[in-house]
Amino acid sequence: MTEAYIYDAIRTPRGKGRKDGSLHEVTSVRLSAQVLNGLKERNNLEGHAVEDVIWGNVTQVGEQGGCLARTAVLASDLDQSIPGLAINRFCASGMEAVNIAANQVRGGAGEAYIAGGVEMMGRVAMGSDGAAIAVDPSVAMDSYFVPQGISADIIATEYGFSRDDADSLAVESQRRAKAAWDDNRFAKSILTVRDQNGLAILDHDEFMRPQTNMQSLGALNPSFQAMGEVMPGFDKIALMKYPHLERINHIHHAGNSSGIVDGAAGVLIGNKEFGEKYGLKPRARIRATAKIGTDPTIMLTGPVPVTEKILKDNGMSISDIDLFEVNEAFASVVLRFMQAFDVDADKVNVNGGSIAMGHPLGATGAIIIGTLLDELERSGKGVGLATLCIASGMGAATIIERI
Repeated sequence: MTEAYIYDAIRTPRGKGRKDGSLHEVTSVRLSAQVLNGLKERNNLEGHAVEDVIWGNVTQVGEQGGCLARTAVLASDLDQSIPGLAINRFCASGMEAVNIAANQVRGGAGEAYIAGGVEMMGRVAMGSDGAAIAVDPSVAMDSYFVPQGISADIIATEYGFSRDDADSLAVESQRRAKAAWDDNRFAKSILTVRDQNGLAILDHDEFMRPQTNMQSLGALNPSFQAMGEVMPGFDKIALMKYPHLERINHIHHAGNSSGIVDGAAGVLIGNKEFGEKYGLKPRARIRATAKIGTDPTIMLTGPVPVTEKILKDNGMSISDIDLFEVNEAFASVVLRFMQAFDVDADKVNVNGGSIAMGHPLGATGAIIIGTLLDELERSGKGVGLATLCIASGMGAATIIERI
């Protein structure tokens, strides 16, 4: 099988996902086009240089609907002969775009692809597209649906994580993110976002709160306790599914959960011949990809079984992985991953994560692959694994090997 290599990976800074956020004036199409142009310019791509643009975004409605990927190509400087494919695997959409592209290259369906994703959460509200699993009673009742925040609290209850455990992880995420920015660890991958006049709008992740400490987090009330206990009473649904639990311990709040932000990211993937044609040196090879379905109620445990799957399928063990990027959707997701594999915290999200910098849903999977690659190069390590939990009970993972 043909090897699939990563030749480049870039991302925009993450802007606060609200009206006063720096990226609020930029549409999903225009932000995606800037990423596509960045990859084109950095790698001197001309004509039908890539087979396809595969682009993830979660809330596919309004300005983020209508095959955003193709619209982004037309809004960019890429040749119009390049098509576009919009995909949605919820929070893993950006990673799934990369994985699909890699497997297309490995299977011989074209020499190269651009893959990634976007989410403008301040412009297109999460959940505004509707979801049968949440709003269709015939589906929701059978699957014991609860919102993700309740799911995160179920994980904490089931696996014994305290409020202090979650808050400590959040404080460390903030510390690591600030240290990474102070040390210019993201400089290779950050694409400054510009307005239509070419003026810089944002060149740094603006969601970060480096002053965060245990005391400031301790003052926050649990975000999901009311919807769990009072109205509409999702705890009762969860306890019907998990009767061995006496009650749900609500530990998550805005400070130990991922931030709502705007952002986009792209990865250039190709075979050996593509690199030779454009004079590009591969930075890593995509060694393996995987996805899996999991319990839709607890929902967010997917990183554990998908990691078990990808390692087993490829004859590897957890000790073969040097670095991990586990999306910080909620603190308990990362705590459970480290608990399940007895992984040293110094190997996980070493430059901070979505709690500190935010989680632009459709882009995050591509972002963490790029972050993982940058850190493998910076630290001189060899093999990294990126993984995300996914709404409605799924998991996705990618293993890359530095060249």
